[in-house]
Amino acid sequence: MKFTLGWLKEHLETDAPLEAILDGLVGCGFEVESVTDLREALAPFRVAYVREAVQHPNAERLRVCTVETDAGVLQVVCGAPNARTGLRGIFAPVGTHIPGTGLDLTKASIRGVESNGMLCSERELLISDEHEGIIDLAEDFPVGTPAATALGLDDPVVDISVTPNRPDALGVYGIARDLAAKGLGKLKPLAVPEIPGRFASPISVRTEDPEGCPLFVGRTIRGVKNGPSPAWLQRRLRAIGLRPISALVDITNYITYGYGRPLHVFDADKVKGNIVARSARAGEEILALDGRTYRLEPGMVVIADDAGPEGIGGIMGGEHSGCTDETTTVFLESAYFDAVRTAQTGRKLGIQSDARYRFERGADPCFVQAGAELGTAMILELCGGEASELVVAGKVPDHERSYTLRKDRVRTLGGADVTVPEQRRILEALGFGVTETDEGLVCRVPSWRPDVHGEADLVEEVCRIVGLDNIPPAPMDRPHPVARLVLTPLQRRAAIAERVLAARGLNEAVTWSFVSKRQAELFGGGTPELELANPISSELSDMRPSILPTLIAAVGRNMARGFGDVGLFEVGPAYAGDAPADETLRATGVRRGRKSGRHWSGQPAAVDLFDAKADALALLEAAGAPMDSLQVVQGGPAWFHPGRCGTLQLGPKNQLGWFGELHPRVLEAMDVKGPLVGFEVVLNAIPDRRAKGTARPALVQSDLMPLTRDFAFVLDRDVPADKLVRAVKGADKQFIAAVSVFDLFEGEAAERALGPGKKSIGIEVMLQPQTKTLTDEEIEAISARIVAQATKATGASLRS
Repeated sequence: MKFTLGWLKEHLETDAPLEAILDGLVGCGFEVESVTDLREALAPFRVAYVREAVQHPNAERLRVCTVETDAGVLQVVCGAPNARTGLRGIFAPVGTHIPGTGLDLTKASIRGVESNGMLCSERELLISDEHEGIIDLAEDFPVGTPAATALGLDDPVVDISVTPNRPDALGVYGIARDLAAKGLGKLKPLAVPEIPGRFASPISVRTEDPEGCPLFVGRTIRGVKNGPSPAWLQRRLRAIGLRPISALVDITNYITYGYGRPLHVFDADKVKGNIVARSARAGEEILALDGRTYRLEPGMVVIADDAGPEGIGGIMGGEHSGCTDETTTVFLESAYFDAVRTAQTGRKLGIQSDARYRFERGADPCFVQAGAELGTAMILELCGGEASELVVAGKVPDHERSYTLRKDRVRTLGGADVTVPEQRRILEALGFGVTETDEGLVCRVPSWRPDVHGEADLVEEVCRIVGLDNIPPAPMDRPHPVARLVLTPLQRRAAIAERVLAARGLNEAVTWSFVSKRQAELFGGGTPELELANPISSELSDMRPSILPTLIAAVGRNMARGFGDVGLFEVGPAYAGDAPADETLRATGVRRGRKSGRHWSGQPAAVDLFDAKADALALLEAAGAPMDSLQVVQGGPAWFHPGRCGTLQLGPKNQLGWFGELHPRVLEAMDVKGPLVGFEVVLNAIPDRRAKGTARPALVQSDLMPLTRDFAFVLDRDVPADKLVRAVKGADKQFIAAVSVFDLFEGEAAERALGPGKKSIGIEVMLQPQTKTLTDEEIEAISARIVAQATKATGASLRS
């Protein structure tokens, strides 16, 4: 919503400076988008008079002008086609910076003739894009008048953002009302003239769609003389970004922006019969004022005569009955259109207009006749003629409603300590009818405030005018001395997963939760219950059963752009069915290409399944999984390579995740070149910690040096090393601090030395004394328990 400071002061009696008014606008709830004041930018430019313009002796398209300026008479060479003797234009002296071209004027010789300055076009002053000729002032301004004054640009233009619930602020008068309530001046009373009718209107009106157009007011005005509107009106419209068209059209725009009341004028001589507001009929079309033809549908409100539609109700008039310079009789329309129907019609037709913008937010239903009177008065003043009696169809829709504002509610709900008399003053200044009772203030909502629907809205109005920045801060009641956890364990795991995976060098991706049917089937999905009823694309037809397909596709897009070394992760949902329990939160990552960092061989190594395993284990440990009970077993889902994948579990029935190299068949189906490794961890499957409270346990640190012992066990080839490690760890939990594998001897040579089907695994056991140094006897006893536990759990024997 744009307006000038002078326009605002026509309705607001105030001495407040511009800065105070801007602060007041912000305090009333409006966002000030911009303030344009061209007085400073145009300060060097002045009005000048062309005494004589003669042909340039050496150029056909140039003229030599003798220009009278405030600094004296100067010679200027001008190439504008409208340069002529007697023209009053805008002159820029030598040394002036021209904002439209970015150049600084210097004295120059043009085809042998000296030129001292420039006569400017509108584009050179950044007024408009017009540059076919220089500015030709219509009024007889004295030489030396500042350009901003002569062009009507000496009035600052304010552009504010109005929220959709405030249609009353889409007129300058409504903005002035808010500022007056804010205490920045006094709202001038709105004088609505009552124009007596000189004759009966030859055009009558009726409404056949009382829901879409409840009220229609009109009148005929004959003997008008259309043409350019006065300079003051043109300047005001140009300042807010509107192009002056003609006096009749400019008047309707002025009333629209001045009072938030859209009007429309028909050329009465082009209207066939009478005017009716009705629903459009199937197949009807209208050529609108924007030059486009629109096909109308039933339910759209049209303003029609006996020949057909002449306007789209609340949105735009028709070209056929539009006013021209030859118009001598007009029919003025001032109507109220339903907000919802107007919005629906505008969306279907794709039309944006000032009228639609106001009607779909809720124009004042009680200002219909007043708008007609104001528009009539301006037409008679600027275009002459005489007006008929008003013709009225329908009635003002029911809008009466009142709410009680309890006397302490502003304090308890809004946090502002405002006295009851001040509350009443504010509400009355905003137009509410207020009656004080024992219960509080009974407030009758004005017709221009469709957004007020209860006591809370009244509190908001008081707080808005008092100023939200004037409400003292108050701490909320704390029911517990120590803040309780707000996030669920699953939410905390998701945040931890994102931090851990990012720290391991993976880049986070956010992908669609939908995949194609073909990709869903590759990863165990594609069931009918996960198929979307209305997919946005055929490639996004099913809910994803895993995050891997969307990450693999992202890797493929990176490879197509030349980025072969890719590491991506995502934390998000996957779906096994359409029940709530079938949705799981997963942390998934993929790697492809070379490892980062240096390698002992001098060549960067390629990523492998152990990188994916390390990512998954680091994630599980940070998320609080019981690592002592975690099992790593061979094998995984079908989309992993059968010999190069593993499963992370706490038992066969509680699988926490999978890792490994993606199956070549899957990569080929998704058109991604491998090898590609990845992992997927189901965060829901991680058991919650059973510890009471959230405090960390006390740190147990021994001052004694640890010692290590090596063992080599012979066992069957199919026994996993992890089973042996777990058995050794359980031999003595008090002293065994760590167990690791350092050697594996298997193959034909091992079978020849150890026996058929045998292998040897070397493990290192770290013993950590707690209170005293271990004796040889105690160490031997622990070693014996290690060998016995390994034999019992795996059938292993100590290698001799």
